[in-house]
Amino acid sequence: MQSAREILQQSFGYDDFREGQAEIIDAVLAGERTLGIMPTGGGKSITYQVPALMLPGITIVISPLISLMKNQVDELIANGIDAVTLNSTQDEEAYRHAMNHLLNGQAKLLYLAPERLKSEGTYALLNRLQISLVVIDEVHVLSQWGHDFRPSYLEAVHLINNLNSAPRIMALTATATKRVQNDLEERLAIDHTVRTSVVRDNLTIRIETGLKKKDKDDYVKRYLQKHADEAGIIYVPTRKLVTSLTTFLASQHLSVVGYHAGMTDDERNQAQDDFLFDRANVVVATNAFGMGINKSNVRFVIHYSMPGSVEAYYQEIGRAGRDHLPAEAILLYAAADLQTQRFFIENSDNQTPEYQRLQKNKLQEMANYGATTICLQQYITRYFGEETLPCGHCTNCLDTRQAVDVTTDAQKVLSHVVRMRNAHQNKDAFGKMVTADTLRGHVPEKFKWAHFDQLPTFGLMHGVPRVRITSLIDFLLASGYLQVTGEYSGLMVSKTGLQVLRGEHQVMRRQSKQTIDERVTTGSPLTQDDLNEAERAVFTALRKWRLELSKKTAIPSFIIFNDRTLVELARQQPKTLSELLNISGIGQAKADKYGRDVLQVIAAAYS
Repeated sequence: MQSAREILQQSFGYDDFREGQAEIIDAVLAGERTLGIMPTGGGKSITYQVPALMLPGITIVISPLISLMKNQVDELIANGIDAVTLNSTQDEEAYRHAMNHLLNGQAKLLYLAPERLKSEGTYALLNRLQISLVVIDEVHVLSQWGHDFRPSYLEAVHLINNLNSAPRIMALTATATKRVQNDLEERLAIDHTVRTSVVRDNLTIRIETGLKKKDKDDYVKRYLQKHADEAGIIYVPTRKLVTSLTTFLASQHLSVVGYHAGMTDDERNQAQDDFLFDRANVVVATNAFGMGINKSNVRFVIHYSMPGSVEAYYQEIGRAGRDHLPAEAILLYAAADLQTQRFFIENSDNQTPEYQRLQKNKLQEMANYGATTICLQQYITRYFGEETLPCGHCTNCLDTRQAVDVTTDAQKVLSHVVRMRNAHQNKDAFGKMVTADTLRGHVPEKFKWAHFDQLPTFGLMHGVPRVRITSLIDFLLASGYLQVTGEYSGLMVSKTGLQVLRGEHQVMRRQSKQTIDERVTTGSPLTQDDLNEAERAVFTALRKWRLELSKKTAIPSFIIFNDRTLVELARQQPKTLSELLNISGIGQAKADKYGRDVLQVIAAAYS
């Protein structure tokens, strides 16, 4: 039998495993129930696709989105691996094809939605098959402490545990705090957990603050104009905004499509295909888009406003630079964004008050992120329980604005929080908004009973705009001087905050930006920038060939070859099929399918 490394090289064209991949594969092959926590773009799919080719029978992959399943199946088939899916959108011919490949033992992987397991017919079929491994993808949705809890997944776990073939179990996710990890380990009876670094070295993270809607529109327009040939995703919070921003950008002759859950299936499929097949460079979308997208050459992700949690944000920015080439993640942050997210939380369906409080705490953590002055990459890694050095290239690392002493204003806020709690026996019901309002000298109607107007700190920041006070509170939370506590997300002063109150610690904060940051980069770190003139001609010719082949075969261009592979082809310019196999990302199946055409394109471009 071939080794895991031999399969990796022959079927997928990679010389060696990335961090964590081999450990996960070894654990699964040893029969251990395994949890893998790896960043988006970290190569999670390889950890089950390689064992699937080594184990007898079939591997079942439980995946939440049909688009994700189709995308994975297309990629496997491109690599010469038989894979199928069973889903509700299939016509009779596609369903019969899948069933034949399953029953005659041709297919090595089957992709299913968790809801499909509940079908008696599907479950009976699975119990007729020799299943060696079941993979639960996006497993964070199993945990009530995660950012996207789905109770329906719990029933799927029960069904998996009772399959006749007693298969091995693997669970995978990109977003799990330590609390979520512990919950998943208990729910799934995990024997072995592999957690790799969440750091994405190729990703430059930026935050632009203080932008109103018109400013954001202008910023996005100018950015797209400067990055006209690049693929990117722009996340917006509402369907209405998808429509308005897409219309505006299209009027500026920019290559964009819109995507949201309110569109018809045909409209969504058309928009997704336009993006995947490079007919449109940019998709403007709600968070309904992206989970099923494995497009490797996305060079930027822009968040038009703040997402609801650090986990969601990290997962979404992870869709940039999956080919491990330089990419950007940009957050356009305004204080009003928080109100939109609070509305979503408070009007969500079938969620308990406890779950809503958890989501509000996650939203506050995202607000803290927007206010922090430490390295943005470092803030994210700390959130997921990992200590790292500053990245050196995010907005905060490159920020040269002068730090000013805000100790006096900090003491006003901290003192007021202490007095509010002391006046009501350390009650945890007083959060950021009521703190800001009473510092300005205003008592909200529902807090009249608390008699905050009798406190000596009441109105201590009279005349200061509310948004400036809430921004300062977010900064104090992000810097650890304040903490969120209790079931009502009340504020409490930390030990470090008490040192500030006693005059033992100085609080320094960079001056706030007063205008839009004009530092839109003059050019994204495109891969062809590293090529000389002759090599760039080869790269351009290969990209043109890839696009034409994509149109002809209805296979997305990044599945044929990603940009990173094209750059390596342009640099190394192989002349034989054996030399072609030395290029990262080219396995035997792709060499057989495309090799001669690629060599002809290179020879013609270089001659």
